[in-house]
Amino acid sequence: MSDRGTAPGSSDPDPVGGLSFIVSTDDAEIGRFSECSGLTAEYEIEEYEEGGQNTFVHKLRGRVKYPNLTLKRGVTHETEFLDWFFASKEWDDRGQLSVELLGPDGETIRTWAFEGAFPVKWTGPSLNAGSTAVATEMLEIAHRGLVINV
Repeated sequence: MSDRGTAPGSSDPDPVGGLSFIVSTDDAEIGRFSECSGLTAEYEIEEYEEGGQNTFVHKLRGRVKYPNLTLKRGVTHETEFLDWFFASKEWDDRGQLSVELLGPDGETIRTWAFEGAFPVKWTGPSLNAGSTAVATEMLEIAHRGLVINV
């Protein structure tokens, strides 16, 4: 019998669906969202063309880049992330933000943390009386980078 599962220590770990995650700041949980994008880290590549060497170009690793995080969800009565958007005005307000992926049992599978996070854009729903689509809102968050050991 195989030891399959999402828990740490499983010999055959199953991948977790990205359906359940929580976003929180240093101070509090700012909500549960239906979509999160921008969990990316990428190194810039600097090319160096060495004189006399025409068969290849040296590629050197430069700075690491991080895109903004984008969170989307259906509109609810909760206002925590909109409150955070308007409260984060000063440099000192830039704290750590965590995106916590939960397994089917509600236990944490993995956490990604971002240093110096602050909200930069909120987009409300497009309202149309003839539409049957769910009203959604979006929050875009800038940050200084991914924190490895959370």
